[in-house]
Amino acid sequence: MTILAGLDIGGTKCAVLVGELVNGEIDIIERVSFPTPATPETSIDKMTSTLDNLVEKHQISKLTAIGVSCGGPLNSREGVIISPPNLPGWENIEIVKMLEDRYQIPVALQNDANAGAMAEWRWGAGKGTNNMIFLTFGTGMGAGLILDGRLYSGTNDLAGEVGHMRLAENGPVGFGKAGSFEGFCSGGGIARLAADLAKQALEAGQSPLFCSTLDQLNDITAKKVGEAAQAGDELALEVFRIVGFQLGRGLALLIDILNPEKIVIGSIYGRQQDILEPLVLAELKKEAIDLSFSVCEVQPAGLGEKIGDLASFSIALLALEQANS
Repeated sequence: MTILAGLDIGGTKCAVLVGELVNGEIDIIERVSFPTPATPETSIDKMTSTLDNLVEKHQISKLTAIGVSCGGPLNSREGVIISPPNLPGWENIEIVKMLEDRYQIPVALQNDANAGAMAEWRWGAGKGTNNMIFLTFGTGMGAGLILDGRLYSGTNDLAGEVGHMRLAENGPVGFGKAGSFEGFCSGGGIARLAADLAKQALEAGQSPLFCSTLDQLNDITAKKVGEAAQAGDELALEVFRIVGFQLGRGLALLIDILNPEKIVIGSIYGRQQDILEPLVLAELKKEAIDLSFSVCEVQPAGLGEKIGDLASFSIALLALEQANS
C-alpha cells in the first residue's frame, strides 16, 4: 500500500492531505486546511501535528513519501524554502530535512508552478505527453516545464519564470516589469489593465458593467471583469481581447523555443476559454513556427479545482521516484 502525504503552503492558507496511490491514481483520504500561521515555525508545527492526527485517525501504519508545494524562490535540490514574497519570515527554511528527520521517509519540495505541472502531467490534461508546458495564469503567471518526460527546473530552480518576459514597452505591471507577460496575463494584471481602461471610459461619460464610478476603480478584480465580459460588456471584452492577443504572443515564444506537444493553461484561461481561445489561436498562426505549432495543442487545465491538492501528491511521487533511482 502506497500512502502519500501532501503539504500545500500558501500565503493565506495551508493544506495537509493524505491519499492512497491506486493503479497510478490518487484516492484522497482526507484534506485539512487552515489559515497560514504567522511564522514558519508555527506553520510547520501545525502541519506536522495535523498530519500526525490524520495518520492516527485513519490508522495509517506508515506513510510512503511526502510532497511539499510552496511558492518560490526555493532550492528544490537542497529542500530549502528561500524567501517567498507571500510568506514573510520564511528565510532559508530547511523543510525537507525537518520532515525527513521527523518521518524517516522520502520528501521533496517544488514551487507551485512545477507542482501544478507535475499534477497535470500525471493525471490531467498533459497525461501521456513527453514535452508539456503548464502555465498558472492565476494570481501570477508562472510555468512548469516537462521536457523529455522529466520536470525541468533549471540551474537554480528559476526555469519557467515566463511572467518576467517583456511583451510590450508599455502595459500593466507584473513581476515588477511594465508590459510583461504577467502584467497582461494574470489576475492582478487584468485588474490593472481594466482599471486603466475603465478610468478613461468613465471620464468620457461611459459606465462599464464592472465599474460604474471612479470610486470603484480600486475594487476591480479579474473575476468581475470576466463576469462582465461573459455578460457582453464591451469594455470588458476589449480587456480580454488585449489579454488574448498578448497570451498568443507569449505562447508563440514558448512554442518556438521549446517545441512542446501541449500547453496546458490553468485558472483564468479555462473560465474565459470561449473568449480567449480564438484570439490565442489566431495570434499563434501568425507568430509561431508553422511546424512547431502544428504539433502543439493548447488547452485548459484538466484538474480544475483539484489541481492544488494533487500538486503536492505529484511531488510526493517525485520524492519516491528520486529515492528509488
